[in-house]
Order: sequence, then C-alpha cells, then structure tokens
Amino acid sequence: MRVSQRGQVDPFIVMDVMERARAAEADGRRIIHMEVGQPGTPAPEGARAALSAAMAAGPLGYTVGLGLPELRARIAQHYGQSYGVDLDPARVVVTAGASGAFILSFTALFEAGERVALGLPGYPSYRHILSALSLAPVGIETTLENRFQPVPSEIPRDVQGLIVASPGNPTGTMLDRPALDALVETCADRDIALISDEIYHGIDYERRPVSALEITDDVHVINSFSKYFSMTGWRVGWMVVPPSHVRMIERLAQNMFICPSHASQVSALAAFDCRDELNRNLSVYAANRRLMIDGLAAAGFASFAPPDGAFYVYVDVSDMTDDALALSAEILEKAGVAVTPGLDFDPRRGGRMLRFSYAGSTEDIAEGLDRLKTWRASRMG
Repeated sequence: MRVSQRGQVDPFIVMDVMERARAAEADGRRIIHMEVGQPGTPAPEGARAALSAAMAAGPLGYTVGLGLPELRARIAQHYGQSYGVDLDPARVVVTAGASGAFILSFTALFEAGERVALGLPGYPSYRHILSALSLAPVGIETTLENRFQPVPSEIPRDVQGLIVASPGNPTGTMLDRPALDALVETCADRDIALISDEIYHGIDYERRPVSALEITDDVHVINSFSKYFSMTGWRVGWMVVPPSHVRMIERLAQNMFICPSHASQVSALAAFDCRDELNRNLSVYAANRRLMIDGLAAAGFASFAPPDGAFYVYVDVSDMTDDALALSAEILEKAGVAVTPGLDFDPRRGGRMLRFSYAGSTEDIAEGLDRLKTWRASRMG
C-alpha cells in the first residue's frame, strides 16, 4: 500500500533509549533513569480521588469540544492568580495533552508549505508534527551564550511562525521579560504567528517564568497537566488563543478529537486544589537540581547552562565524542544509567550533547551521579 512522504518523520530517540533501558531491566539489571522527561510521582491524591468519585456517580461521556466549562474557568483563574492576567475563560481550550494543542495550533495558523522557526536544541516533536502537517520546520541554532534561547536577530526573514519554549526542553533555560518582549515585538512587526510553549511553568527555582499572555493577546499559549501537575499519562493540556481564533479552534477540535478525555478533565480540575502536594514534588526537583549541577561537574560533565526550570541539564560532551548516540549506549551498558543523546533535540549539533533528566527520586539521582563518576574515571584509565 502507498504511504505519504509527510508520514516519514524521524523517530523520537528518547523512546528508543527507554526501550533499551527496559530491556536491560528485564535482564535483571538495575538502571537509573535519567532519560525520561516525566515526573516520577503519581497524579495528585485529590485528582485521583475526584476521578473515583466521578466514576461512582455515573458514566463519563463526551464533553463539549472546548472542554468542561468549569475546567476552562479554573484555568483562567490560574492566570489571574499566577501571572496577574485577567483572562476570559472563553479563550481557553482544553486539549488532548499539549501534543493535541500543537496539532490544533499548527493547523489553525499555517498553510501547507509555510515555514515555522524554532530554537535548536528544542523539543523534537515540534519538527515532526510540523513535517507531518506538510509544514517546514526551520531550525535556529541557539548558543550557550544566549542560554539556548532564540533572539530576534536570529529569526529568519522568510518564516510565518515562531515557537518559543520557556523553560525549554532539553535545556531548562528561560526567557526573561525583556527577551520575551523583544521576540513578541519582532513577531508583531513581521506578521509572524507566535506560539509559546509553557508546559514547564510551575517547575522553576530562583525566578518564575514569564507567560507570553503577560505581554500580548496575539499569541497561542500552550500548557499541560503533564509536568508540574504530574499527570503525563492522563493526556490533558490546554491552550489559550485570541478571541477571534476560538471558533476556528473549536471546529478543528470537534473534528480531530471530538473532545479531551472526560476522566482526565475531572482529575485536572481537582489537581488545582493539590498545591501542597505538588509543591512538595517541586522541592524534590530543586534538591535534585542542586545535586545534578554539582555532581555532573564532579563526574567530568561540566559544560552546560544551569537550568532555570524544568528538570533537565543539557551537557556538551564534545570533549568525549561526536557520537552521543554511541556514548549514551556505552553509559547505559557500563554504568547502568540511561541518558538521552542530543540528536533528538538538534539533528546537526546534537551528536556532541547529552540530556540528563533529574525528574526521578533524589536517591536515584545521587546513585546515578556516583555511577557516572565511577564510569568516567574508569574510561579515562
């Protein structure tokens, strides 16, 4: 049977690394997981309890395409509480994870063949989803000096869109208010559609991230319950769009997805009332971050921008290799630590980079760092 060219997207390499790690565990080895980009904690207790109560009360069927009205209202309230933004709930769209939001956003904003800029290193599924929708991803090779975030002078002249992520994956770095202001202004001046990925908001350490909604309404903001709310497998997220885009997004959502999972929406609504538990998770990430920054340097992985948020460190390993895929396989085999090669995030330069996740338990992070230090010492003779 024939297949389309747009279906020929690259693999998501971290998923392959996870599979090799699981195979090693099936053989009886203990593997420390520093490859996974998800919290090691479950959904909040209150969110799980709310779902149990809803299931006992009756069937969970379709919701309206834009999502449960009470959840949309609670998300809008969140912007007032967290960012001082007075947001109309009508602009909030609940989605099937952030991935569903990206599909809706890219479909609504761009014609087939148009070009969308994004920072490299960056989340690989941006590129893959764009390609699958017959759009052209245009990579901006960001620099360590700019903390791996794009700057206006680097935005190509011939693009119709720009994706920014703050905190970013794989780097954990953030755009401060002046930097985001400058990007917003450039996009407005050049009629470039701006998409702001804010799924790691809430996981920050020394300063809070800035939402693009604090600066402009002329933006698609995408967020998720996967990271701060610890609900990766529940596949529920949201987007905020300009008022004139709501009906278009609603029609697309109705036809593409019908609606987000009713069960997940019930749990997501309750998750907003679980701040104490969620902030305890954040304190674990903060402790792990301190361990990572010190422990990676002690193990000989010293070239990185310390993360402002999220739970990743993106390390330059060009002193060891230009084949990060092979190096990650060696680290898994000899140290029993699963890490992600940078090729996922930057196809040209990622062969010299590794991403380390510290989303797991503090005990596992400490053990993993000890293993890395021992492996590096043995490798150096």
